[in-house]
Amino acid sequence: MPDTPFRSGFVAIIGRPNVGKSTLLNQVLGEKVVITSDKPQTTRNRVQGIHNLPGAQIVFIDTPGMHNARSRLNQFMMEAALSSVKGVDVVLLLVDASTYSGNPDDLLLGVLEGINVPVVLALNKIDLLPKEKLLEVIAAHAKLYPFREIIPVSAASGDGVELLVKLLAGMLPEGVPYFPDDILTDLPERFIVAEMIREKVFRLTHDEVPYSTAVTIDSFKERADGLVSISAVITVERDSQKGIIIGKKGEMLKKIGRQARQEIEQLLDARVFLELFVKVSKDWRENRRMMKELGYE
Repeated sequence: MPDTPFRSGFVAIIGRPNVGKSTLLNQVLGEKVVITSDKPQTTRNRVQGIHNLPGAQIVFIDTPGMHNARSRLNQFMMEAALSSVKGVDVVLLLVDASTYSGNPDDLLLGVLEGINVPVVLALNKIDLLPKEKLLEVIAAHAKLYPFREIIPVSAASGDGVELLVKLLAGMLPEGVPYFPDDILTDLPERFIVAEMIREKVFRLTHDEVPYSTAVTIDSFKERADGLVSISAVITVERDSQKGIIIGKKGEMLKKIGRQARQEIEQLLDARVFLELFVKVSKDWRENRRMMKELGYE
């Protein structure tokens, strides 16, 4: 019998904000590559995660959540999400099954209209609804679009994820690996470190503060003794937000730094000295030049 051909290709993960796209990608990779929080629109950039199987390599593209963009930053996020479905081999649409209302999502259906590659629907958070309700949700979505497959999953627990990955791999074209088999992402360490800091801001602050925050790395140096010294700047839009992030007697900033440093040390497998600064750039989310300086556009 002939050998089974190797398959490789790109899978774009799309969906509304806060449906679990980043959680799913981290679950597939078995490592935390993408930041997560319980707030929508946590992911701002396209993020590639590389998953290797015995006979396949899947390059997943995690995208910002699809939403009606208002600010210039949100427009950038939507452009990043929409551009991700171009040139991929499979589109994976992730839907939160636990909040399905029975009404079709016109925004997502509109995005799917021009797609000419297989589209797989993953119904996430199945652990939060009874089986009979899940069957109703599956039947309703099957009428909306000719999905290649509809797979119930729980990105948090991993239920159904192995089957989903196997099906996606089988839809990829024959080819050679795009990346070495010992890397999980093509993102530079500096980007991931900045995202880990930003995640702590998302998790520890409230209201508008997380959405008005950007993080940039000023310096990233490995010393002779193995210690990695990192200096990062947290940028916000208003003085009041700066005060919230610094906190009383600097306690909030210390908490952000402490939690971020612990994760960064796991990522780098090294001791880390993390220094954080906070600055104000008024209305940076509406300023193209500032957005570019902060790593957007």
